[in-house]
Amino acid sequence: MRMSFGLIFRTAKGRWMAKLSRQCSRGYTELFVPSSPPLDPEKAKEFQRFITLSKRLLVMTGAGISTESGIPDYRSEKVGLYARTDRRPIQHGDFVRSAPIRQRYWARNFVGWPQFSSHQPNPAHWALSNWERLGKLYWLVTQNVDALHTKAGSQRLTELHGCMHRVLCLDCGEQTPRRVLQERFEVLNPTWSAEAHGLAPDGDVFLTEEQVQSFQVPSCSRCGGPLKPDVVFFGDTVNPNTVDFVHKRVKEADSLLVVGSSLQVYSGYKFILTAQEKKLPIAILNIGPTRSGNLASLKLDSRCGELLPLIDPH
Repeated sequence: MRMSFGLIFRTAKGRWMAKLSRQCSRGYTELFVPSSPPLDPEKAKEFQRFITLSKRLLVMTGAGISTESGIPDYRSEKVGLYARTDRRPIQHGDFVRSAPIRQRYWARNFVGWPQFSSHQPNPAHWALSNWERLGKLYWLVTQNVDALHTKAGSQRLTELHGCMHRVLCLDCGEQTPRRVLQERFEVLNPTWSAEAHGLAPDGDVFLTEEQVQSFQVPSCSRCGGPLKPDVVFFGDTVNPNTVDFVHKRVKEADSLLVVGSSLQVYSGYKFILTAQEKKLPIAILNIGPTRSGNLASLKLDSRCGELLPLIDPH
């Protein structure tokens, strides 16, 4: 299954404009949501009971919660990046070592940023934010880098893998907002244009090598060092202080809910093992199999944005 998105970016009076193809604009937020069976009323009742009994609930979210906002994931059957293309995410070591790879990454990210940054929370994000406001959700840990939980108002939040809305210098550590870097890209590339033919999960798109070659990448405005999104690329490790902090939150919780994650990445899976050691009840809401299905007392194959708003958090 191949999808063409017709994302076209060109300059118009100094501004970069995005044009979505008709295929992309119609039902755009549905493109990356895998098929799921009808909601089982009995399982929904079990889930409601799980939430009702939870007094210090820790929630861990993954890419599956954001597919209903139009952001693709990697592993979903038929609609994830791995199913749609033979492309794989950038590796940390390659990015750090190679200026041409950084150039290719930033060109793709520059084109994809207006669309990626415009995504909005869906009912699942809003439901979790409401649970926090009502005192049901003790802590939220997300593996996502899309800032949708922040946009929904969540505050008791740890972004385990960082956030695409921030950029840092690999040399001096200076941190700047991603929108500021977009403006610098525009100044350096006033006549550069590109047409992309696919959308990746972390804010970039697919471009040809020819399109990338003339793209100019700015350096850190403070020290001249190379810039990187403030995210954990594949092959990198999560900050140990962040890991310790999340372990403490898990140990303080009385139950754990996984939302929209297959838990294939160990950086998230390890916290499920901690919850199991503490004998916490675990529930998983995710379309498709997960790495921790045998550790959960309840597994639901439903859309996050359909089920979570139905639950009474009191």
